[in-house]
Order: sequence, then structure tokens, then C-alpha cells
Amino acid sequence: MKSITESSPKVLHGSATALPWPDNFFDAVLTDPPYYDNVNYSALSDFFYVWLKRTVGDLYPDLFATPLTPKSEEIVQDPNRQNGREAARAFFEQRLTQAFREIHRVLKPDGIAVIVFAHKTTEAWETVINALLEAGLYMTASWPIHTEMKKRLNAQETASLASAIYMVCRKRTTSEVGEYPTVRKEIEARVREKLAQFWAEGIRGADFFMSAIGPAVEAFGKYARVEKLSGEPVSVAELLEYVRKVVSEFALERVLGSAQLGGVDASTRFYLLYRWTYNHARVHFDEARKLAQGVGVELTTLWGDGGLVESQKEYVRLPQPLERAKSTRFQRQELFKTMIDALHYALWLWYENDQKKLQEHLTMTYGGNETFWQVAQAISEVLPDGDKEKQLLQGLLYGRSSYQTYYQKQQSILDILKKGE
Repeated sequence: MKSITESSPKVLHGSATALPWPDNFFDAVLTDPPYYDNVNYSALSDFFYVWLKRTVGDLYPDLFATPLTPKSEEIVQDPNRQNGREAARAFFEQRLTQAFREIHRVLKPDGIAVIVFAHKTTEAWETVINALLEAGLYMTASWPIHTEMKKRLNAQETASLASAIYMVCRKRTTSEVGEYPTVRKEIEARVREKLAQFWAEGIRGADFFMSAIGPAVEAFGKYARVEKLSGEPVSVAELLEYVRKVVSEFALERVLGSAQLGGVDASTRFYLLYRWTYNHARVHFDEARKLAQGVGVELTTLWGDGGLVESQKEYVRLPQPLERAKSTRFQRQELFKTMIDALHYALWLWYENDQKKLQEHLTMTYGGNETFWQVAQAISEVLPDGDKEKQLLQGLLYGRSSYQTYYQKQQSILDILKKGE
């Protein structure tokens, strides 16, 4: 048997959609496919291609026959190249599925395929998972690994991932049909088990949400199909919606510690999850909508002048408390319906050093509510050091005992007055 150093590697030039090997050939296939629409590698390669063509083009004339890199068959979603967004998406999905089918074809019955993927939108994950399942592959294990540079240019002021998910897949060998009520229990148990492990490993934010997809698909994908009681098939989109709900509840339980989730309204849950997941970055509307949906709130009810959410065309962001305070409606407390609204108003009063009004505000709202202070502490802890909102929260929390003492005195006075009546 030859050692690794004695064998010579063989490099072939071809297409992932038509692999030049017979069926059942490989024990393992490892690939890092294009991440949907993140990077057009062929365009990036042009910079190197022109210089390589000048230096070694005569040695490999077949590889340098074109003026620039070939682009028409690159598996990437590019609306400019493929005549619009929908056509580009269809092209990407079709080609990706074909590439996965080729992996399935050349893989031995007991072989494994390792596929690396990273994308912050569930839309992209839906595409990849559908392609895997349609190709006859299912995930048996997954793991998030830090691979992305946090300071890269396309991570600035946007919600970017630091991890890629490594998916270990095998050929599906059964045609078993799963019942959704049963499969949902399997998914929740598997996801919570893995999330506890990921949490202990220090994975947080957007990476934490994405890392839950793998364990869910492990439970979902082992079936040829999953059906509702009506016989209707469960889609990958429905699977991801359920996963987001499970992850939201798990994350809130961990972030809030001993606080009772039942005492925290949906908008406040959304705000805490958004800050924990994306910090102050803006995100695509659909991703924010799905995050809000996971905790039971309609995103469009939260925006407007001085609202909790600010719309920026196809993106949204959550303004900081002092930004909201610029609105007259906010200062007049016309928008106050939730715990997070009351907290932001308290932070503005603290910033204005209006202690009397601050004490009155807390007495009339949540000053005596332990969960309110736990929420404030949780938001402070998920924000980075030096953050303006974090500083406001720390300042408010520093005077917590005095506000609670004032609240208790006011309550005692009210009790005495009630007894006098």
C-alpha cells in the first residue's frame, strides 16, 4: 500500500455538474460550493487570470483560450448575468441540485460528502437544503466552524457570519415517510441538545441561529418525505420557520437567565434577540421579519416615527434609545405599549438627568418588576464594550436600588391611602 507521500495527486479541469468519474467511485467527496450570491469568483479571478495568461498561458493553452475567465456556467446567483433575480435564482438552484446529484452518483453507498456553506439568510439555506434532499443526500452531522474574518469589508455595518457550517451527508437508503408531529419532537430534542453544546462552545448571535439548521435537517432529512396529518408534505421553509422558533426560545431562556419569559412581551423579546443576533447592524427586511415572527410579532407594526424599527428600503435596523427620543411622539409617550418602550424612555430620562421624572416613570410602569431589570441587564450584556446604548443601560442599572426604594415608598403611601378610604 502506497503512503500519501509516494502517490501523486491528479488535478482535473471540469464542471461540478458533469463529473468525469463512474458511479460509486469515491469514499468521500469534500466541496465548498458558491455561497448563493455572496461572491462572483469568476469576476474576482479575472485579476489573476490576465497575469497568469501572460506568464504560463503558452504552457496551458486550453485553460487560457478566452480573453477572461468563462462565466456563463458559473454556479452563482447573478441577476445581471442571468436576466433578472428570479431567473438567476432558478439558474443557481438548478445547477446546484445537479452538482449535488453528481456527488450522489460518484459516491459509494457507504461514502460521505462534506459540504461547507455559510449565508446569513434562511432563503439561501432553504435553497441548499432543497438541493441536497432532491439529490438524494441527507445530513448526518453538522458543525459550525469559525472561518470568516470579522473585519472583512463586506462585514462592516452589516449582519455577517463568522462561521461556516460543515455538513456531513450520506446517501439516503430508505423511503421512510415521517409524520410531522413526531418529527417535530425529534427536531426540537435534537436542536436543543446541539444548541446547548454550541452555547457551551461560545457560539453566539447570527452564527447561533445558523448552527441550528444542521441538527434540524439531520432529524428531518433522514426521511424521504415528511407529511402533515392531512398528507400534505412539509416544506423546507416550514422546517426553518419552526427551527427559528425553537432557537429563539432557547436563546431567550439563556440570555435572560432566571427571568420568566411569560412576563416579557413579544416586542421586547424581539428587540433583545435582534440586539443579541445583529447588534446595531441593519439586516434585510425578510430576515428581520422571520426573527420577529419567531417570537410572535408582526414587524410592520413596530415601525414609524419614533418606532422600535426603522425601515431603510429593503433593509431594517433598530434605532438606539436616544435616536428614538428625537421623535416628539416618543417624548410624549404616545408610542408606549411595551416593556422595551418604557425602558428606552427611562434611558432617555437618565441621559437628560431628569431624576424626578425618571422615578415617576418607573413607578408608573415597571420599576417594581424584577423581569424588567433582568431584561435591561440582558441587553447590556449582549452589547459590546464601549457601545453607547450599553453605557446608558449601565448607568440606569447603577441606580436600580434607589429607583426600587422610591417605588416601594410610593407603593406604601398608596397602600396607606387605600386603607384610609
